Amino acid sequence: MQAAAGKPDFWDDQLVAQKAMANISELTDEISACEKLLEDIEEVQVLHELSLSERDEEFNREVAESLSDLTNRADALEVATWFSDPLDSHDAIVSIHPGAGGLESQDWAEMLLRMYLRWCERRGWKTDLNDVTAEEEAGIKNAVFTVHGKNAYGYLRAEKGVHRLVRISPYDFQKRRHTSFASVDVIPILGDTVEVEIDPKDLRIDTYRSSSAGGQHVNVTDSAVRITHLPTGIVAQCQNERSQLQNKATAMEILRARLYERMQEEQTEKLEKIRGTKSQIGFGSQIRSYVMHPYQMVKDHRTDREKGNVQGVLDGDLDEFVIAYHQWAAGKDGE
Repeated sequence: MQAAAGKPDFWDDQLVAQKAMANISELTDEISACEKLLEDIEEVQVLHELSLSERDEEFNREVAESLSDLTNRADALEVATWFSDPLDSHDAIVSIHPGAGGLESQDWAEMLLRMYLRWCERRGWKTDLNDVTAEEEAGIKNAVFTVHGKNAYGYLRAEKGVHRLVRISPYDFQKRRHTSFASVDVIPILGDTVEVEIDPKDLRIDTYRSSSAGGQHVNVTDSAVRITHLPTGIVAQCQNERSQLQNKATAMEILRARLYERMQEEQTEKLEKIRGTKSQIGFGSQIRSYVMHPYQMVKDHRTDREKGNVQGVLDGDLDEFVIAYHQWAAGKDGE
């Protein structure tokens, strides 16, 4: 591919050339990651031999920490090879909605938003906060953000479902324990690879001024856009850009993705009726619990993976759970 990119006529077709260069860059990154991992393994082997000969506890701890890091990196490389769906490599749109419970669930939804934004930052992914409706007292009514990164949808689909929080409520003067729920939905950005037909006559487009306390991410002009697909009632909106045209383009992208998801779900339901079975769609299932009282534990109910450092997870240390999900899903598919 690099040899082809060096030919004089390579840039004659700009679009084809740009896609080829992006592919070359992606493959080069994968090769570099593998080579760096092998180099670091050799270094840890040397350090391990030194720790044995010197009987040095400090070296032993360093080896253990390095092995943990190497294992996580190797797992991440392995997981990336399991992304077989063409949409796995796409960017993702994440929506967060609080469950019943008012202030408690709204606060939990905001905590999840912070967790995912921090996780994306750790991975070096870019995020755009498309829409957020903040509550005056605390928390959020909803949030929608876009994630741009390698295999973003592939990784993030592990998070689709209901998340449960158990803690002593900071809003309860009697210091009672509360259980809160929030749902996370993840859909891929389709780009130009998937065709979704939308009749302009089926759309109602409204512009409005943002009234939420969204901080620096939300504009204060009348450029926010809400698009409603009348036949299905599906709504997409965006208010993070100052340009009404940009907000409209982003909202349309979100709408296309949600309509595509609706089409996929309808197709799945038809197949289930033919088979005589009814499997639960992931969005409605409780996938993970974050318990802060009477003990500290995050547990994924699909994989049984547990971690005692709840605050670390809420600060964006999610890789262990996401990778465990894909390892579990790959084993499940192979049964």
